[in-house]
Amino acid sequence: MRLKNVPGSREAIAESEYTIKDAEGMKGKWHEFFGNNNPIHIEIGMGKGTFIMELARRNPNINYIGIEKYSSVLIRAVEKRIQEPEMQNLYFIRMEAEYIENVFDKGEVAYIYLNFSDPWPKDRHAKRRLTSRQFLKRYEGILAPGGGITFKTDNVSLFDFSLVEVKEAGWKLENSTRDLHHSEYVEGNIMTEYEKKFSEMGNPICRLVAFPPEGAVKTD
Repeated sequence: MRLKNVPGSREAIAESEYTIKDAEGMKGKWHEFFGNNNPIHIEIGMGKGTFIMELARRNPNINYIGIEKYSSVLIRAVEKRIQEPEMQNLYFIRMEAEYIENVFDKGEVAYIYLNFSDPWPKDRHAKRRLTSRQFLKRYEGILAPGGGITFKTDNVSLFDFSLVEVKEAGWKLENSTRDLHHSEYVEGNIMTEYEKKFSEMGNPICRLVAFPPEGAVKTD
């Protein structure tokens, strides 16, 4: 994916009060940072922040952290966040997802959202996909008991790959659909920027919910 460079985005992100500067230094201290013991949910690859901001509005008793590696994308989320200073439960990190265990302690994250992740289509890059068994193992290292992931994509090949990886990693597939917007799971669904775009193009949206091998519990 080729992204348009946004001049000054790195500097603006570094200066923003809504971005975490020393994320690794926060490991094990996130509840202290938020000043409460509310559950912490994260979105990895949050794009321009539409999805996670709506989650934060709807659920003030949940703390949210959006993770995005591209400054030119993250800056758009920061600009939106500035417009809602009363929101106290949402912050951002600019980082590569592979270092997630350096930022969150064991059991510190209650839930993970993966939306329209980079498909990394070449076979040799399979382990870079956010639903690969390598990444699922990383998520196991930070999820609290009962925590899991929700993954959405319009890429059928990536979805097929993800279903296999969930099984091979020993995770429990709670539910899945290849056409979210015409399924029983659409109620309460929050669309991302890509989801709106792809849906308008007529692309079905695939979605799965899965939990780690131990402590998997059903959530609505």
